[in-house]
Amino acid sequence: MNSVKKQKTADLLTICIKAGKTVRGFDSAKETVLNKNAYCILTACDVSPKTLKEVRFMCGKNDITVLVTELEKAEIGSLCGKETAVIAICDRGFADGFNRIIAL
Repeated sequence: MNSVKKQKTADLLTICIKAGKTVRGFDSAKETVLNKNAYCILTACDVSPKTLKEVRFMCGKNDITVLVTELEKAEIGSLCGKETAVIAICDRGFADGFNRIIAL
């Protein structure tokens, strides 16, 4: 695991959460995607294969990027207060930032 990439992802996610530009949880993220308010979807590295498949299918139909982070559900939970495996990012700048970090 690339700890620098993981830390940068966690740092940007923290800023994004504080800015109010995230929607947490599969059902809420799905609604955000369907309403065309999401720019990318982040998933935990330990997301279930079924959930990841559903997220990729949903985002594929709506032309939204899915990024699998190196963060575990528990680590995401410690950042946002609730353990979750799926987070929608609702800001183009933050989405571009996650793309750059995770593509390293």
